[in-house]
Amino acid sequence: MMDKFGKSQPVKRVEDQRFLTGQGRYVDDIAPVDALHAFYLRSPVAHATIVSLDVAEARQVEGVVAVYTIEDMEAAGVDIALPGTVVDNRDGTMGAAPLRPMLAKGRVRYVGEPMAVIFAETLTQARDAAELIEYDLEDLPAKLDLARGGATLHDEAPDNLAFDWGLGDEAATEAAFAAAAKTVSLEVGDNRIIVNSMEPRGCYAEMQDGRIHLAFNGQGVWGMKALLASALGVSPDDVRITNPDVGGGFGMKSGPYPEYFSVALGARLLGRPVRWMADRSEAMMADNGGRDLVSLAELAFDADNRITAYRVTTRCNLGAYNSNYGQPIQTQLFARVLMGTYDVQTTWLAVEGYYTNTAQVDAYRGAGRPEAIYVLERVMDRAARELGLDPMELRRINFIKPDQFPYVSATGENYDVGDFDKVMSRAVAEADLAGFAARRAGDMDKGMLRGQGICYYIESILGDPSETAKVEFHEDGTVSIYVGTQSNGQGHETVFAQFLADQTGIPADLIRVVQGDSDLIAKGGGTGGSRSVTTQNTATLATVDAMVAAYVPYLADKMGVAPEDVSFDAETFRAPGSNMTPTLIEAAEMARADGRDDLLVHQETAELPGRSYPNGCHVAEVVIDPDTGVVTLDRYTVVDDFGNLINPMLAEGQVHGGVAQGVGQALTEHVVYDEDGQLLTATFMDYAMPRASDMPMVSFTSEPVPSKANLMGMKGCGEAGTVGALAAVSNAVQDALWDLGVRQADMPFTPMKVWEMLKDAPVAAE
Repeated sequence: MMDKFGKSQPVKRVEDQRFLTGQGRYVDDIAPVDALHAFYLRSPVAHATIVSLDVAEARQVEGVVAVYTIEDMEAAGVDIALPGTVVDNRDGTMGAAPLRPMLAKGRVRYVGEPMAVIFAETLTQARDAAELIEYDLEDLPAKLDLARGGATLHDEAPDNLAFDWGLGDEAATEAAFAAAAKTVSLEVGDNRIIVNSMEPRGCYAEMQDGRIHLAFNGQGVWGMKALLASALGVSPDDVRITNPDVGGGFGMKSGPYPEYFSVALGARLLGRPVRWMADRSEAMMADNGGRDLVSLAELAFDADNRITAYRVTTRCNLGAYNSNYGQPIQTQLFARVLMGTYDVQTTWLAVEGYYTNTAQVDAYRGAGRPEAIYVLERVMDRAARELGLDPMELRRINFIKPDQFPYVSATGENYDVGDFDKVMSRAVAEADLAGFAARRAGDMDKGMLRGQGICYYIESILGDPSETAKVEFHEDGTVSIYVGTQSNGQGHETVFAQFLADQTGIPADLIRVVQGDSDLIAKGGGTGGSRSVTTQNTATLATVDAMVAAYVPYLADKMGVAPEDVSFDAETFRAPGSNMTPTLIEAAEMARADGRDDLLVHQETAELPGRSYPNGCHVAEVVIDPDTGVVTLDRYTVVDDFGNLINPMLAEGQVHGGVAQGVGQALTEHVVYDEDGQLLTATFMDYAMPRASDMPMVSFTSEPVPSKANLMGMKGCGEAGTVGALAAVSNAVQDALWDLGVRQADMPFTPMKVWEMLKDAPVAAE
């Protein structure tokens, strides 16, 4: 019987040896040495008509090989429209779909929008040439607020309203509120962040035997392969996409960007490799941002404190154009966990999306799920206060109970399993909630404010449910597993090798994980939405099953037994009456010797039957100095239900990283544009990333309820830390400030902001 669940061992990451000794192969390390350097002239203003753009002098600079504008790309036959998914409006029409050109066309709409690209022998020459491009921009008013009206960015959206979307039963929700014993409401802001992956975006392109090869530091290769082939008007067979080592993605690197297409076009037309790497301020201006929305959340309760209805009205910022997934994130993806872990069927979600003269907003660790849980868990905290209940008790009253599973949520999610009270009760113990009163009293004696906040989150794991795995036995005794996902720091090389070793007995140190090359595997869904481990290992199981089935008749003949008598125990093949017990490695050696090359490569594609729903409880404690407004995150406890864990050490690392990103948004990170649309937080001098001193030790405990949606009983864990952190920290800050009269506490809780909240608060409540 094969072990479908893995050995759940805390194996150290094998790739770290390479990374920590400077042996990583990042895109800027491996670009061809003779590659031309690309440099982008970017808009210095947020909104303007392009009156003229003269690149003639730049083309004459020493070392410059070419300068492209959007007209040059169009003349080369490029389909210049970047893709952007749209949603349906409430009236059945489609959301706005204005052209987003690969270089500015006729108008610029955000600071940092690329206007022209220079290809030169050196980066210095390209930069110098950019200085000689003459352009005349006629300024237009900048649109920055999330409301209808203002200077129109696109004719397709006259009021700058990209979409007006709704989901649920508006009339039934209204009736439930009218009949409620008590209603609670809270408006919640969700501040914009800049993703700031350790490695900025970059790429290089070259021609290989008449084919275009684009290497970029993204989160998958197959989507980009199809888009590049379509844009350039070539067959997908004439395009190869690779992802080398990737230094962080977090959703920001999942979609297409303008630079990849013009770099590839340059390599194709100039017959020279071309490379491009963003510097940090360039990335901060031009990368997709995250979050940036305001929501009014309302809860209706009956006399027994049960929620009878939930209503959310959201206004979200798309930036200047539709990004790849900007419209669905704050609508369809937000809706997946709208009601969280609570047993409520009457809901209404209304979302308006607006274009503004800012960079695009797209996926950021969680993509819609953190936004939804943040809103819900903030208003749950407010409701507990207004109803006079312990926050834990209000949640217990309204949790979906274990005997209600499988449970179909109000927005159509099929929750397969769950025991939310058990997980939360474990968090109560792990966080020492019983000792909180004494800790708070001790801080009060020192003139400090201590607050405690909780968040109970649930995730809906997204992405393509289908994935492919290929296993190949090599002559030197090693084995390669080719995967369709793409690591950008999660530890895939360790996890996927470990899992294959668990299922086959092949020593993990003989297994090489190969990823990020569209030539080496037929199809893959890339990495996003915490899908990688569940989908990839499901495909690995299918490949192992096919591999074992292929070897059984071959080995039965060798053993002199019937095929049905041969079994595989995840390490060796055995059969009654035979003393042969070959491993898969040994079986492959025999097959090679017999010329059975068909037994040396095995590939299968598998599809998950359903989503998984990781969930858990975060408990945060903060200490605030009322004289300075400084917030110190003092204690942080996480109890998660990730189902069965393949590698608990890596799961805990994912939680730590996710919590750090959530804490960063809650305490320090905030994108600021001035009234003209100029980005004021375009360097790390002005944009405050979380430091080590901002993070306490994060306690992590696994309380698994195995999923029924995949053979391994796993649930994705990559984004969960961020989903839970925002509300836990915010509720803790609100708790600390409540008795001093602060009733509206929005992230980020910077010292100045918290000090002003305290200064402006009404007389402290009696």
